[in-house]
Amino acid sequence: MPDPVMTETTSPEKISGPRTTSAPAFAWYVTFALGLALFIRFFIAAPYVVSGASMEPTFDNWDYLITDRISYHFDDPQRGDVVVFCLPGSGDCSFWHRILNRDWAAPRTLIKRVIGLPGETISVDGTRVEITNAAHPEGFMLDESYLAEENLGGPTGTHVTLGADEYFVLGDNRRVSSDSRIWGTLPKADIIGHVLVRLFPVSSIGVLPGSADYPENSQDTTDTGM
Repeated sequence: MPDPVMTETTSPEKISGPRTTSAPAFAWYVTFALGLALFIRFFIAAPYVVSGASMEPTFDNWDYLITDRISYHFDDPQRGDVVVFCLPGSGDCSFWHRILNRDWAAPRTLIKRVIGLPGETISVDGTRVEITNAAHPEGFMLDESYLAEENLGGPTGTHVTLGADEYFVLGDNRRVSSDSRIWGTLPKADIIGHVLVRLFPVSSIGVLPGSADYPENSQDTTDTGM
């Protein structure tokens, strides 16, 4: 409640000085603010800075991104989502694991695009990506017209069937990207979140930057093995 407004004259000795916050209250405010900031940072949203050329021209060096860490607890990644994740096989990089094991080293995180979903068979032949799933048992070629031709290429000859909660991810700059063609499938447990906002550079600020909506997304009913 706001302090009442005085409507009568009062002698100076009756006017109290400015109200101050006690030390315990201030400490509580600081603790609460810090706890809230840490909760948001590790469970809701987290900032990342792009380093490397594997997602060019969609994302460049020093792009400042905010990643949504909570959505995939209630929903599954979709084809075309740009995700940040821990490199598979590099250890558990979850917040609680790092705290309980006193592992303060920054985990190796990567940013790629989701191409294959659980239950699908993915074949990479040259610059073409073919996907076979329950909705398309004969297979279909993925339409990636958003990619620059000069960025196509890189490792080829990949043929893999994804298990439950496994994803196949690729960089937009295929020629230089280290992705599922090299180190294999991406478990959902290693996904930190999907890119929600780009805050820098200012000229590229936007929500869901780099998102790709594939026509077959509305038709796919993949077998997840569940």
